[in-house]
Amino acid sequence: MVVLITENDIEKEGVPLVEKLIDISSYPVINVLELLLQDKSTKKNIIWATDTYEEFGEGFTDKVQMNANSLLRHPDMIRPRIQKSQEAQAQRTRKKAEVFTPAWLCNQMNNHCDNDWFGWDGVFNTENADNTWTVSEGKIEFPKQRKWQQYVDSRRLEITCGEAPYLVSRYDVSTGELIVPPIRRIGILDRKLRIVNENTDTYEEWLKWTTRAFEASYGYEYQGDNVLIARVNLLLTFTDYYEERWGQQPDGKLLEQIANKIAWNIWQMDGLKDTVPLGKPYEEFRQMTLFDMLGDALDSYEDDPEAVPCRIFNWRSKTSMKFMDIKEM
Repeated sequence: MVVLITENDIEKEGVPLVEKLIDISSYPVINVLELLLQDKSTKKNIIWATDTYEEFGEGFTDKVQMNANSLLRHPDMIRPRIQKSQEAQAQRTRKKAEVFTPAWLCNQMNNHCDNDWFGWDGVFNTENADNTWTVSEGKIEFPKQRKWQQYVDSRRLEITCGEAPYLVSRYDVSTGELIVPPIRRIGILDRKLRIVNENTDTYEEWLKWTTRAFEASYGYEYQGDNVLIARVNLLLTFTDYYEERWGQQPDGKLLEQIANKIAWNIWQMDGLKDTVPLGKPYEEFRQMTLFDMLGDALDSYEDDPEAVPCRIFNWRSKTSMKFMDIKEM
């Protein structure tokens, strides 16, 4: 079901009238927003890496770090692609080849991977001719040679992930329609969480394996707003499953722990270079130097920024490593 939002939630013509899917100013996002903006590679914040928001002023240009205070002054600016204007969508497609995959196709491709892992078809759902799917009933069975814990721990990476529709499917990114209840969702992490729900009895065991499911789910994206939206979608996925299973909201400390793992596992990267986009992020405030005052023509920090190799975290060995080094293994 699609619920309409009020006119106050619409900034300009051409924005689809669908439910507000991302709200950085409300629980649980606002509780951990600063964590969700972190870039673990630079030890600063992620940058915009897009000129979509430059009309908002100097703090919203492509090389500038995304700042929680600035974002909260314009909380409605962060919205999924489906809720951006047609003009903005076309511009992002033209400049960054941004095209999002509908849920039915994400489901089809994730099914293909699971068919290979399990050794048979229709593990989590059956695809229908009208691009819908029918959820498999009953507890998911596993091959004799494999255990459910191995599936939860299997590492999956969504490249150029956008809003992370292959990892989590809170909504169909092509229509904005919410996918409820969670058992109907088709993301990689959604499937892991179904397995955890079906195979754990105690809170401690559920939380342990839910955490491991998040630790084994990765994705990278170039544009900063998409990175944030993807991270928010993973965080809201956690709270959705938590509240459904336990009938209450997770406490602040647990939210911070999950948000920290999400900030590591969904990272900002130029996939062609394995580095942070556009070099080092500009400092939010930088003291003027003698060279600035003289207006020298020497290469400055901004003109020739150093490329920062992206780092990811191995939660089993508890070590971080350069992503480019993993590709050479």
